[in-house]
Amino acid sequence: MARRTRGRPISGWLILDKPEGVSSAAAVAKAKWALDAAKAGHAGTLDPAATGLLAIALGEATKTVPFVTDARKAYRFTVRWGAATTTDDAEGDVIETSPLRPDTAEIEAALPAFVGDILQVPPQVSAVKVDGERAYARVRAGETLDLAARPLHVERLALLGVPERDTAVLELVCGKGGYVRSLARDLGRRLGCLGHGVTLRRLWSGPFDLAAAVDWPTLEREARTPALDARLLPVQAALAGLPELVCPAAFAERLANGNPVPLAAPGPGPDVTAWVSLDGRPLALGTWRGGLFHPSRVFAADAGDA
Repeated sequence: MARRTRGRPISGWLILDKPEGVSSAAAVAKAKWALDAAKAGHAGTLDPAATGLLAIALGEATKTVPFVTDARKAYRFTVRWGAATTTDDAEGDVIETSPLRPDTAEIEAALPAFVGDILQVPPQVSAVKVDGERAYARVRAGETLDLAARPLHVERLALLGVPERDTAVLELVCGKGGYVRSLARDLGRRLGCLGHGVTLRRLWSGPFDLAAAVDWPTLEREARTPALDARLLPVQAALAGLPELVCPAAFAERLANGNPVPLAAPGPGPDVTAWVSLDGRPLALGTWRGGLFHPSRVFAADAGDA
């Protein structure tokens, strides 16, 4: 006998302003319960100490998660100078100190080295996999890891202010895979004063920003009510940066069965990633090639109902 699915087959995006002290997994579980949803996931982990935008995908929206995970993101963060830690943030133990403190001009002069295509070594305590295991698990078991540097594109890194001699507030816009803690560590080392991250807030991620976010008290207050349902963004909100192709009704069944259909070119290029809609509802994601749209993901009939 098939196991009955718990929860509603609800689809869409809930944009949450995650509070400090809550893990991303716990936030997703809370949202899933609050919406009585059968399926939920998120597009980009925030550490428990971090706050800000956590994009939570429900139901059919989980098929669009990579388009948010791979998109640019913006963060505001605070660096504390004078100490390096085991985790590159305030949660870890101090392993080295320095009496030096940079002034505003020195900080601004150091920033261009971290803009553009750079290489970044992840923190020791991170979710990076090493021989199939998460780095944080091996470090907590007593290992010291030699993690390989990873490419990262940084679009913008700007100094917003120097509240006191020991700290600086910065804003970062970067691509997928960046660790703000690593940036704080590396900036401190370049300045010769050491440093680690002390606060982190995600401001936006791909097409989503905090203007559409639900805060934690609202999530709790509106749990299991139509008011929270009304805050969901549609599945296709994650696809704002992709071309949309409108499917003639005659091709809808064929497309829903995963078969390619002839559609007009969405733009220049031999292979174009796009999504297909019918009456504003998403039908499929895929690639237009040689006059045909080839679906890679097909959405359920109620995917656009959020």
